[in-house]
Amino acid sequence: MENKYETLGLKKTEYERIVKILGREPNELELNLYSAMWSEHCSYKHSRVLFKHFPTSSEIVLQGPGENAGIVDIGDNMAIAMKIESHNHPSAIEPYQGAATGVGGILRDIYAMGARPIALLNSLRFGDIKTDDRTKFLVEKVFEGMADYCDGVDVPAVGGEIYFNDSYQGNPLVNAMCIGLINHDKIHRANASGVGNSIMYLGAATGRDGIGGASFASAGLENQTEGVCPIGNPEIGKKLLEASLELLDTGCIVGLQDLGAAGLTSASCETATRGEGGMEIDVLKVPRRVEGMLPVEVMISESQERMLLIVEKGREEEVNKIVEKWGLHSVIIGKVTDDNMLTIKEGDKIVGQVPAASLDSSGAPKYDSDFETPKYIDEVRNINLDEIKEPENYNDVLLKLLASPNIASRDWMHKQFNINDTEQVEVKAGSTASVIRIKGTNKGIALTTDCNSRYCYLDPREGSKIAVVEASRNLVCSGAKPLAVTDGLNFGNPETKDGFWQLRESALGIGEACRELDTPVVGGNVSLYNETETGSIYPTPIIGMIGLIEDINKSITMNFKEDGDVVILLGKTKEELGGSEYLAEIHGLEKGKISDVNFALERRLHKLILDANDNKLLQSVQDVAEGGLAVALAECAMENEMGVEVKLDSEVRKDIALFGESQSRFIISVRPENLNTIKELIVENKIPSTVLGTIGGENFKISISGEEIINLPIEGMKKTWKDTFELLMK
Repeated sequence: MENKYETLGLKKTEYERIVKILGREPNELELNLYSAMWSEHCSYKHSRVLFKHFPTSSEIVLQGPGENAGIVDIGDNMAIAMKIESHNHPSAIEPYQGAATGVGGILRDIYAMGARPIALLNSLRFGDIKTDDRTKFLVEKVFEGMADYCDGVDVPAVGGEIYFNDSYQGNPLVNAMCIGLINHDKIHRANASGVGNSIMYLGAATGRDGIGGASFASAGLENQTEGVCPIGNPEIGKKLLEASLELLDTGCIVGLQDLGAAGLTSASCETATRGEGGMEIDVLKVPRRVEGMLPVEVMISESQERMLLIVEKGREEEVNKIVEKWGLHSVIIGKVTDDNMLTIKEGDKIVGQVPAASLDSSGAPKYDSDFETPKYIDEVRNINLDEIKEPENYNDVLLKLLASPNIASRDWMHKQFNINDTEQVEVKAGSTASVIRIKGTNKGIALTTDCNSRYCYLDPREGSKIAVVEASRNLVCSGAKPLAVTDGLNFGNPETKDGFWQLRESALGIGEACRELDTPVVGGNVSLYNETETGSIYPTPIIGMIGLIEDINKSITMNFKEDGDVVILLGKTKEELGGSEYLAEIHGLEKGKISDVNFALERRLHKLILDANDNKLLQSVQDVAEGGLAVALAECAMENEMGVEVKLDSEVRKDIALFGESQSRFIISVRPENLNTIKELIVENKIPSTVLGTIGGENFKISISGEEIINLPIEGMKKTWKDTFELLMK
């Protein structure tokens, strides 16, 4: 029979540590506080040791990890707050509410810093969409939940990414990224300062929804049931957003904190630890929508649309008036103390009292786990290309790849959102990144999420480097200088040697890539224990990245522009197919050694493209990613339905030349009169390059060594590419 602490997800050693901290046995309330706050979701106890590998500072970083969101300077007294957050386990059980509350939570992280949320991205992973109805249901409901919440709060969802793989069957990943706009002098941090200052509760009443959510998110999905997911209300969410920002403008708010994972427990102990060290709360004063709630239920409920305010003593009525104007409710529930204790009262009775810092992540256990390379690695990396049969019909192969769920047009997803301009931003066309203009300025922000989990399965360190580099390429392709990263680390069980090895390798890869590209990590999220009875998900370290376009009139897109323009490949195609979509989709193999990243070449490529674009020498830019050169060219051609004729003299076999996924490659198109200037820049930057051909006609043609092997009408290619998701979802 399990002990009480075991049923709450605590280890024996952790329970003994709690007894030592308190000098006595904890009561049930106190034990639940530690269970919630020492869960992986709140304390990062198995991952925190790895964060030291991330670069976190630079001259543009105004706020690094440790707060609700990171903040990056974009000049002219303006800054961008950014954060990514996961809601995987709730979305697996209740996809609509799981996705909706994921959006609500990430919004609150942004405006808790004083920033107005201006745009959202998603990063999603699902299982088999081709044949599994449950997967289609999850996709439909996740998009519905995210879209409804975005519409309700009037923050546009401007893009994102979605991939499908059997490893996510039953354990989808739902990650949301948000950015907000703020002036330097408006930045707020969550701390409970000023002894005697009032602790006020703002927003929706507390219920029993979401109780145990933090612990639920820190365990596998094998035995989970419905009922653990909190319920979101975007109408209240919008009011809470506006009320919070107006309150911050008054100067009466010392600190502001979202009641997210672990609810009132996390908000109180985290703000106390960052401030005077202590806090006293009376749970009887917390508004409730359910009668008979126990103190423990009030403290760990994850009901949505709630904020904790630390208010200057004497200005409480000022808060109440603003809150009432927005149709919300606020009430004093406690006060700031300097005794370093979180004291929980029920009226005059103390029902729980623990050192606040012992609950916070700084006081939680920290594990530096053993690790070893999984046995599967040697097997999956070993592949003999001679045993991979070359296609007989390359037209068919290209069409199959364009119809692959991992490559096909995302128009169906974009249609689920109302991507409208707001008072703050104008949504612009981008290349492989989303682009917004900050109204009243010429500044543009490009933003993206990226990760190829198949690469990370085959080689977590190199795959994670590629995730960072691919995100930066997406920004560069839109004319933006990459600035900073927020990461969402989605992995399996860190308590196994295999699982921790994957997590550790990934952290090392991200750290190296961010240092090489000067894109510091300013915050993020960790979601572990993503596994079902059939196994773990593929390692999925999602990279959210933003970039700055000083003059948005110089933003650029990937689509071909004019007949007669010259198409050039920057970079070199190597003889490698490992981890490619071609191997997976056409040959049913997820194997091979993935391509290495050459950071020196990557930096030169970024410089060339940004300099050439700044001088108006480029017509289009696209990076070569999933599907290889042929798919990248097709994507450039299909948007404006412009034909292209490519002539290759390849040193590698045909399928590798067309579908291999070698790193550090871009496709650019230029006007003929600019060709010589571009060639000079290419030589100056020591970049390998190949003139591929010219734009024109109505067909997509590729010849290799004089033999035409692909010839397809653009209109038909585009139909195949665009119709895939409509057909799948029907």
